[in-house]
Amino acid sequence: MKQFDERDTLFARMAWRRDSKAYRDYYKRHPEKFQIDEHLRKMIQKQEANPTVDPLKAKMVDAAFEFLAEINHLSEGKPADNKSSVDSEIISNYLKKYAGDYGADLVGITKIKADNFYSHRGRKEENYAEPAIRDHQYAIVFAVEMDKEKIDMAPAIEESIETSRIYVKAAMIGMVLSYYIRSLGYEARNHMDANYLLPLPPLAEQAGLGEMGRIGFLVTKEFGPRVRLGAVTTNLELIADVKKDLGIREFCGTCHICEKACLAQAIASGGAQKEEGRYFWQTQGEKCYEVWKRIGTDCGVCMKVCPLGNGELRIRN
Repeated sequence: MKQFDERDTLFARMAWRRDSKAYRDYYKRHPEKFQIDEHLRKMIQKQEANPTVDPLKAKMVDAAFEFLAEINHLSEGKPADNKSSVDSEIISNYLKKYAGDYGADLVGITKIKADNFYSHRGRKEENYAEPAIRDHQYAIVFAVEMDKEKIDMAPAIEESIETSRIYVKAAMIGMVLSYYIRSLGYEARNHMDANYLLPLPPLAEQAGLGEMGRIGFLVTKEFGPRVRLGAVTTNLELIADVKKDLGIREFCGTCHICEKACLAQAIASGGAQKEEGRYFWQTQGEKCYEVWKRIGTDCGVCMKVCPLGNGELRIRN
């Protein structure tokens, strides 16, 4: 499977300071991205100067992400000196239950390969261009449901408040799992907002939580795309779950509701692309982000209109 480079992600590109080392290096190698990225940066400045939503509510979103930024460094830590003797099946079940007790709605385990990791880091300037790979063979992947009533308010600010709340919840679940595994004497890393070493949707698909949908998100049988993901990678030997064929890709292949509703016209209209055995739809992130900056929220209309997120349809068991 082809590795993703985190430096190519839009959130990484938007995080760099103008004329920083990361900024200069990336646009020297990718001049084709410079014009659109500068346009988006100007929109960010315009939005900050003239908020289009209730500033008191917007501060709720800012507070959540500020908190997440301040706990990022806790994602990694030194394992205990003495390794506990554990049975792979027993500890796998413990970890799934533990994640559920702390609020995970779906939990799976997958065996990971080097190709699952980003080729290089890019979100933070201090880690720019560092190899992302870790010597971890397993991942506990989990999904947390977002409240349907709040998502149904998209693109109002309430959707953004709910999204940020779930990012915090996912981060906390991952932190507790990581601390627990490290207490047993094994390496564990929490992958949370702005501090991922690997893209989570393909990992969650491997772990049997759902399938990649037309909107470019993981779509689950239980909640559609109304979830946010978290993961903990570890060198603790676990029992992997099996990737499931849920019929979601076939459904998305014929349903175009999200495409028609998209305010940015950023969602692909054709069939899924196949690359090295992996199916996906390519969304246009720059168009999507431009709408975010124009309306003052992170939109969410595609999640709102998805029939699978509304619980209206049954798909393959």
